[in-house]
Amino acid sequence: MDVPGPERRLAAVLAADMVGYSRLMEVDEAGTLARLKTHRIELIDPVIAKNRGRIIKTTGDGMLVEFHSVVDAVLCAAEVQRRMLRRNADVSPARWMQFRIGVNLGDVIVDQNDIFGDGVNVAARLQILAQPGGICVSSAVRDQVGERLDGVDFEDLGEQAVKNIARPIRVFRVRLNEAGSSAPEKDGVATAISRKPSVAVLPFANMSGDPEQEFFADGLTEDIITELSRFHELLVISRNSTFVYKGKAVKVQQVAREFGVDYVIEGSVRKAGGRIRVTVQLIDAETDRHIWAERYDRELQDIFAIQDEMTCAIVAILPGRVEAATHDRAKRKTTGNMAAYECVLAARLLHHRSNRDDNSEAQRLLDRAIALDPNYAHAHAWKACVLGQTWVYGWCADRDATFSHVASELEVALALDDNDSDVHRILAALNLMRRDYDRSAYHQERALALNPNYDLVVVQQGELLTWLGRPEEGVDWIKKAMRLNPYHPERFWSHLGRAYYCAEKYAEAAEAFTRISRPDYTHHAFLAATFAQMGDAVAAGAHAAEVLKREPGFSVATYLATQHYKRDVDRQRHETGLLTAGLPA
Repeated sequence: MDVPGPERRLAAVLAADMVGYSRLMEVDEAGTLARLKTHRIELIDPVIAKNRGRIIKTTGDGMLVEFHSVVDAVLCAAEVQRRMLRRNADVSPARWMQFRIGVNLGDVIVDQNDIFGDGVNVAARLQILAQPGGICVSSAVRDQVGERLDGVDFEDLGEQAVKNIARPIRVFRVRLNEAGSSAPEKDGVATAISRKPSVAVLPFANMSGDPEQEFFADGLTEDIITELSRFHELLVISRNSTFVYKGKAVKVQQVAREFGVDYVIEGSVRKAGGRIRVTVQLIDAETDRHIWAERYDRELQDIFAIQDEMTCAIVAILPGRVEAATHDRAKRKTTGNMAAYECVLAARLLHHRSNRDDNSEAQRLLDRAIALDPNYAHAHAWKACVLGQTWVYGWCADRDATFSHVASELEVALALDDNDSDVHRILAALNLMRRDYDRSAYHQERALALNPNYDLVVVQQGELLTWLGRPEEGVDWIKKAMRLNPYHPERFWSHLGRAYYCAEKYAEAAEAFTRISRPDYTHHAFLAATFAQMGDAVAAGAHAAEVLKREPGFSVATYLATQHYKRDVDRQRHETGLLTAGLPA
């Protein structure tokens, strides 16, 4: 009796692999996994299904897919690369997720749900030969496709010797049309904003030998970032981004690639008794050459003078010879009480952790700073910010009383110092909630003038323009904030989604909202409205059901009362989307 051999068939095989997976995982493991999962759910898997492909297997950073039609396989590969190109336009180059794809037509061996054989091996080797964001195919694929696909051309790379295959393989590179070029153009979104001299300040090392002084080194780094951000001619990466390198040994050129900057600043601080020693270096990231270095050995009370000297020296050295004296630099009032200053530094770092216990400790430290120096404006401003966090997250017993407390602290801070960008930033948000659009716009303009590179101020500019009915401009500002802070909070995607929705760019709005890894009911409400506007009743209904599951008492009227639209037409557009999705009035 003859035993049947393994099943064989001719198949189009697509092999894909993610570029730089290990590097991205090392920098941000959770974020990388979340973004990869999002791309799979929103883009890659639906495109494969649309082109009648079958996913055979996946690895952490790659996959193997079988198609019955070679045309479907190439169409799938082209669509994935085009759409990934558009997605990468909104993030820094170092965080691009790019894939190499190889497509082969050949004989495969079928074993239950898996496939093996020469057809699979060649596809894997073609994938390795592809450029990031590119596609390579075999001569068999090229011959079968012919000239049938619009916007797809082939470049003959000749015969290539590849690993573990004895014969040479004839390879063709797929060239997509202009809308689908295989890598973001040099003058695209990622670089257009960075034509000004750009700089990243790495966290200063604490050389005191005392872990309790860590906050002092971190606070000094933050202050230097803030001072440099006041110069309109500089693009300064935010502290949220650069602090991912805290405590890590890194190469300057790696940091520069990560953030897309021209220069890097690094340094150290040693505090002992009443004296402080600060060393600082400005490095040309392209050549890894030290442009300038200095050491400051002073009395502790000279800390603000040290900051001023460092920022003036750095700005004077950068290309364009940016002269500090020619700009309207804010004359912020500092404190002569070093204990109060240290309390504020520690409180700011606790605030960034965004949890209830650290928030309470931050409040205690700010109360102490204000007790030590009641005229310290920045302490009042940060107390308002910390109290605002308790109001937003509901960590307070009486929300109305907390809101009033935030307002009173801001009034005090403003009276003490009209040149603090955080005071104006928070006042802009406060007045927006009061529907006082003119006063909100005034404080937002002041905040932006005082600190044009502060990502929280820049993104708030985009938010405010959206509320005022200018969403196209809002999109531009929000994208700029994302460039300033490549590790921006996820809520930036929510702001971008709202702006796109108001601009009636619903596909872009849906993509922005689906970037949020842990959406709450408000995000699902926006997605429900967005898909309803797109005519996708199934998706709209699914998100509406999720809203009611998470917030059973949801009503459109109550929800819209929390929105801050100035124009009725914007409010009505939002209402129409929610009601069309089936949410209760």
